[in-house]
Amino acid sequence: MEFQRNLDEYAKLAVKVGVNIQPGQTLLVRSPLECAPFVRKVSEYAYKCGAKNVHIEWSDEECTLIKYLNAPEETFNEFPKWTAEQYVDIAKEGGAFLTIYAQNPDLLKDVDPQRVANFQKASAIALKEWRSYTLSDKCKWSIVSVPTESWAKKVFPDVDSKEAVEKLWDAIFKCSRVDGQDAVEAWAKHNADLKLRMNFLNDKNFKTLKYKSSKTDLTLDLPEGHIWLSGASEDPTGVEFNANMPTEEVFSMPHKFKVNGVVHSTKPLVYGGNVIDNFALTFKDGKIVDFTAQKGEETLGKLIDTDEGSHYLGEVALVPFKSPISDTNIVFYNTLYDENASCHFALGSAYRTCIKDGDELKDDELDNHGVNNSLTHVDFMIGSSDLDIVGITHDGEKVQVFKDGNWAF
Repeated sequence: MEFQRNLDEYAKLAVKVGVNIQPGQTLLVRSPLECAPFVRKVSEYAYKCGAKNVHIEWSDEECTLIKYLNAPEETFNEFPKWTAEQYVDIAKEGGAFLTIYAQNPDLLKDVDPQRVANFQKASAIALKEWRSYTLSDKCKWSIVSVPTESWAKKVFPDVDSKEAVEKLWDAIFKCSRVDGQDAVEAWAKHNADLKLRMNFLNDKNFKTLKYKSSKTDLTLDLPEGHIWLSGASEDPTGVEFNANMPTEEVFSMPHKFKVNGVVHSTKPLVYGGNVIDNFALTFKDGKIVDFTAQKGEETLGKLIDTDEGSHYLGEVALVPFKSPISDTNIVFYNTLYDENASCHFALGSAYRTCIKDGDELKDDELDNHGVNNSLTHVDFMIGSSDLDIVGITHDGEKVQVFKDGNWAF
């Protein structure tokens, strides 16, 4: 009974706080087949909230793997035009998008990385127009996760599949603030707390952030007119939504050409069905000039070489080391969870909402404002218990932003 109560609360949270469906809206749900019971609950809540229509786009990892192992090479250089057009049509009519992210971290470990890289690039090109809606909050979108056996066994390899799934559900309920409480009310309080920190950073209007830990030594400037945002965003009609469920971050954009130093990962990155771990990136004038990885180095290289913009950072996000997600002491092998347990950056495109009048900037004007543009946007985690961050204002005042991995204010 407790599990069913939490499951209902989680579905309600995804609909009412995640995408915050309004009467007459269309909702597109993208989900693995294994998550069907949860998707059914989401559909029911969406219709109860007044959704006009709920479209479901199913995927199956076994079929995905079969395709990567057997399809001809040219298959991975194309993406279905009708899928891209459907996404854009729904966005244009004011619809919302909910993604159930539950990837097997090792799904494509035996697949040629070039095939994966080719399809990642092809899909990014095809979905560029749709991503312009999500990157600028012109439509409501959200990501949640639901346990699958393959993912749960990666997280909890020492127990059987049934227990692994149960343990992962427990962790998700806790991290998403649905365990034994009114989740919608809990998220209202949480979003209010994040906004306090967001407002502090915007008031300070830092010119520079200096990162220092036992492994990371990095300095970055923030562009003029940069804006810090937090978990809750607003669509063009002023309706709030939460793009990530859960979230612990306050984020902005670094200046594209003003990042220098070395940064080390502190959690694995799952990208394209492969795990990249224990990697380091060296930046000079914003661009990656060197990289190493103990695991997944070839995959990391393919990611960096997606296009010119993927050699630069597009997001800087501040997340305390002490948070409900981090306190579980679980490595989730899932970026949605791991990035919200750790300060992180993102390779690739910046969110245009993170700079004043960003929506009005044309692509050929972005470099002049220090705004990165790319086909990709991939978060990677760099936070640790010994990470210090100092902000420097335009008049030279130094402010401790993070101390020993946590907020200093």
